[in-house]
Amino acid sequence: MQVIFMGLPGAGKGTQAEKIVESFGIPHISTGDIFRAAMAEGTPLGLKAKEYVDKGQLVPDEVTIGIVRERLARPDTEKGFLLDGFPRTVPQAEALDRALNEMGRKIDVVIHLDVDREKLLARLTGRRICRSCGATYHVIFNPPKEEGKCDKCGGELYQRADDSIETVATRLDVNIKQQEPLLQFYKKQGLLQAVNGEAEIGEVFSQISDILRGVQ
Repeated sequence: MQVIFMGLPGAGKGTQAEKIVESFGIPHISTGDIFRAAMAEGTPLGLKAKEYVDKGQLVPDEVTIGIVRERLARPDTEKGFLLDGFPRTVPQAEALDRALNEMGRKIDVVIHLDVDREKLLARLTGRRICRSCGATYHVIFNPPKEEGKCDKCGGELYQRADDSIETVATRLDVNIKQQEPLLQFYKKQGLLQAVNGEAEIGEVFSQISDILRGVQ
């Protein structure tokens, strides 16, 4: 069960990934995590990636796919994997297909957690943090008892600069533009399955479970 997990920031991939790992026994492979691990372990490809990261440069696709391939070859992926954060471009998707083909494997399904842009804006800009104790709230999903004041210590709640509507809107628009060609690529392959990410958490997982049971 080789699965790619796609969705914009705030779509809820992290929450659903935990449930998938627990229920289906496949590892959640986040490219951010495997990059950090490869660099920390000092693998040849990890060291190569670190050279680019330290210079503030993008890591070339051949290094990225090499690190991903090494991770996918580990024993814990025998039953499959949930790949998150890669591929990000069509050339990366094509390189992943070639690498998996050489390993005698293939992607079974691409799950897209679909959430409306305006709803994502509300989710991502609603976070508030206590200046005193660091407690986190959300104006819609987890509001404090008294507006602007921390329930735990009475400290002032504030919005981080990167949670402002302008910053979040720009980040979402960049991600939407980047994601669209990839969605079309997998749609043409007949692999894309959209899930309504606006539903309640349990309902979203139920939709995902139905899809995954269909490819087991």
